[in-house]
Amino acid sequence: MSIDKIRTYYGFSKMPFSKDISVSEFFCYMGHKEAVARIEYLIDSNSIGVVTGEVGSGKTVAVRAAVSSIEQSKYTVIYISNPSMGKKGIYTHIVASMGEKPTFFLSRLMVQTEQLFIRELTQRGRRIVIVFDEAHLLDTSQLEELRLLSNSNMDSSSPFSLILVGQLSLKHKLHLATYQALEKRITVKYSMPPMTYEETRSYVAHNLSICGRTDTLFSDDALGLIHQSARGLPRSVNNYCRQSLIATYAVDGTIVDEKSVKKAIVE
Repeated sequence: MSIDKIRTYYGFSKMPFSKDISVSEFFCYMGHKEAVARIEYLIDSNSIGVVTGEVGSGKTVAVRAAVSSIEQSKYTVIYISNPSMGKKGIYTHIVASMGEKPTFFLSRLMVQTEQLFIRELTQRGRRIVIVFDEAHLLDTSQLEELRLLSNSNMDSSSPFSLILVGQLSLKHKLHLATYQALEKRITVKYSMPPMTYEETRSYVAHNLSICGRTDTLFSDDALGLIHQSARGLPRSVNNYCRQSLIATYAVDGTIVDEKSVKKAIVE
């Protein structure tokens, strides 16, 4: 059973519900739109913000959409997908992302980072956006370094926009007394909600339409079970839809029904 055979069987121009989807093809449900609007505000105002949500709720997708909307020539975007690198690792990654060779000693590395921030703005006219994905993994020392970095201009202005993206535990973590100094600098906090049932229906229809199918392919019962089992989380909806398509293909079916979805859930 190959992907090409399944694609041909359903008449798809490409396989739906996959990761390799362009920003222009994203489905914008209400929670996604609100997250994008808040991230765009953070970027525009050089502020610190926190975007949280359950695994698979679409946090990173919202960041991608927001970053794609800004004028690329005016910004330097530094994306850190795995923050488990220690506080020195943060500076090293930032410096390397800005095209420079990081110095070895932490004290010099901190100065080098601040100088590069100034260079980007004054010489190149570019504003800096730093995005930490999986930010719930940041430890106390790393969060403190980010606070100090944001204070590098004697609190007169922030040298960069900082967007912390993570699981719901990040929101609870920042409420602890240990992080109050950083928490008070946060301008925006947003938790991404799951999709409603109607949004899940529209999400599935949208993903099928961009792959060449605008007719009914999933039964109402199938969509209801997918939404319930996925709890409205886009990534889980993708997984169940893909597996349901495979289960339907395996029995030469033409409509994905509740039986196929049940098989997908078991698998």
